[in-house]
Amino acid sequence: MTPPGAGGDAAKVSIRWPELAVAGFLMAIGVLVIADAMRVGTGWGEDGPRSGYFPFFIGCALVASSGWVLVQQLVTWSRTSAVFAERSQLAQVVAVLVPMTVYVALIYPLGIYLASALLIAYFMKRYGAYGIPLTAAVALGVPLVFFLVFERWFLVPLPKGPIERLIGF
Repeated sequence: MTPPGAGGDAAKVSIRWPELAVAGFLMAIGVLVIADAMRVGTGWGEDGPRSGYFPFFIGCALVASSGWVLVQQLVTWSRTSAVFAERSQLAQVVAVLVPMTVYVALIYPLGIYLASALLIAYFMKRYGAYGIPLTAAVALGVPLVFFLVFERWFLVPLPKGPIERLIGF
């Protein structure tokens, strides 16, 4: 019997698919690591281990552990009933993941400062429901502080876009 206020099974995502997806993804990364390690050499040279020696074993461990999780999930497929997340929780993750992905994609063409200002403004208006003056002040102020700290104080250049080039930074 479902407790009052709790959604049915349709409102929940089982742990099966996320575990299979992550295990498969990590296994693929492990295979890539192994292949690249073999390309650069996994044995011993005259001066010690070659460049791919340690990455090869890390890749093997990654493939083995991911394979174990994958096989374990497939063997217990019908018995696994643990809940990974409710659909509403996944919707909250997607609500943050999509804007962050757009932010990362915008860093190259716009620069990190303008992309950061847009991201901050979006989250403040969308989820914080702040007014335009406060949103503008924070969205412009935070990247400005980061510019001063990283570019001027620490002398670490960050990706710049057309606005920074236009004003000569």
